[in-house]
Amino acid sequence: ELRSGLGWTDGQAAKGTLGGAVGYDLSTGGGTFIGVEESVDKQLAAGQQARWGTSARFGTHMGPDDKLYATAGYNYGTGPHGADIGAGWEHTLGGPLYTKVEYKHYFNEGGARNSNALVLGVGMKF
Repeated sequence: ELRSGLGWTDGQAAKGTLGGAVGYDLSTGGGTFIGVEESVDKQLAAGQQARWGTSARFGTHMGPDDKLYATAGYNYGTGPHGADIGAGWEHTLGGPLYTKVEYKHYFNEGGARNSNALVLGVGMKF
């Protein structure tokens, strides 16, 4: 999946982000699923480093082409480390292609202010 969006810290202007992710969802029956995702995102601003993340997600199928989910994870690497929570919606475009919109709130460690991200993604299912 490739994704782009906006990242912001409370009291500061939003900055563009660019990233990607790989993941896997497993059906748990009754229209629900669980999944895992590994991602890397970079805020498009001077001096910003890429941030890696590992997340789990749990959600429900909202018809044959839509998924609604909650996500929680941990971020690490050269940016501030910390946990995140969020929610998203994924829509199958046809065949293996999908698009999604996702919001995450980051609880940064080490005195870094908490931050947020809203991304749009396009990906391919295998």
